[in-house]
Amino acid sequence: MGSLPSFEFDEKILAQGAEISRKLDQLRLEKFPPDAKKTLRRFPMAEVAHYLGVTPNNLKRLHLEGKGPEPLIAGGGRRFYTAEQMIELRHYLDKNGRSDAKKYVPYRKRGEKLQVVAVVNFKGGSGKTTTAAHLAQHLALTGHRVLAIDLDPQASLSALHGFQPELDRNPSLYDAIRYDEKRKPIADVIAPTNFPLLEIIPANLELQEYEYDTPLFMQTSSEGKRFFTRLGRALEEVDDRFDVVVIDCPPQLGFLTLTALTASTSVLITVHPQMLDLMSMSQFLLMLGNFVRTIREKGAPVKIDWLRYLITRYEATDVPQVQMLGFMQSMLTEEILKHPMVKSTAISDAGLTKQTLYEVERANFNRDTYDRAIEALDAVNFEIQALIHKAWGRL
Repeated sequence: MGSLPSFEFDEKILAQGAEISRKLDQLRLEKFPPDAKKTLRRFPMAEVAHYLGVTPNNLKRLHLEGKGPEPLIAGGGRRFYTAEQMIELRHYLDKNGRSDAKKYVPYRKRGEKLQVVAVVNFKGGSGKTTTAAHLAQHLALTGHRVLAIDLDPQASLSALHGFQPELDRNPSLYDAIRYDEKRKPIADVIAPTNFPLLEIIPANLELQEYEYDTPLFMQTSSEGKRFFTRLGRALEEVDDRFDVVVIDCPPQLGFLTLTALTASTSVLITVHPQMLDLMSMSQFLLMLGNFVRTIREKGAPVKIDWLRYLITRYEATDVPQVQMLGFMQSMLTEEILKHPMVKSTAISDAGLTKQTLYEVERANFNRDTYDRAIEALDAVNFEIQALIHKAWGRL
């Protein structure tokens, strides 16, 4: 038998990476013509009512009385609203509702600090990016002004929002926290998304430079020694623009993750209920705790309003998973979110077209599968939203 032909590894993987990138861009052009930008579907009245916290009958009455934005009327008299019209409805209800009614525009009030949620896990495949994307979009749909930060050089969160970093040449957070004279204001690296109340700082491979720069500057400058303050200081520049920041951290404990955690007011750890994942998480927590203790002793203001564990890809019919969940609950009773995120083909199927469950049309899926997934997703995100509001002192 002849030996296998050798090849230049770098040339092969560069060629394969370029070909994959080209094909993905071709798919993007086909999916989002004519300018390859993502749009957003219209939302049926029942869904709009759900996210506004009113009844469908209330919305129907408003329309019949000629109040609020004009919906699209489809077959059978079904009413559909754009995301922009949902915002209009919020402001209309806020202005014209009873004085004792709840507020429909949940923007931060004076004295309520910016909420910064870091979504973290040491192990890939835990649903971290999917969780961050759906949380950010849910908060936008429920009326909050949201900034999503993709801190993972692999840029999966960016891809879900229509960015292809190697082709778009978009800046990343690195441009706002780098140490040299090329640093930009954070406002210059924020980009809009197809959700009106959601903006994003996309990622690119240049983020990895922060991991190399920081240890060098730690030896030569006070800026490097206080690297953990860089994101918090940058966010102060846009504090008045947002209510919540959602950070998708990289799946390793480096300077990017530590910088994000130091700027955070809350931490969400995603975990798959299996033994190997729990073992990995325990090592992550021990390493993280030691790192945070070290930087806190050096003056880092690490103050967290809440820490929660989110069980992801959960299957209630999987006996070992149920047992593992019980084991975790025996140790982390108060910190585990009451609602797990179920494993669902609807989420993975939506991801095939670089979309989230909030973006896809229900009619394109098996309805039971879609309804089960969206119900679980909303339960998780409303629970997290309640924690954010509680941190603001709201009931």
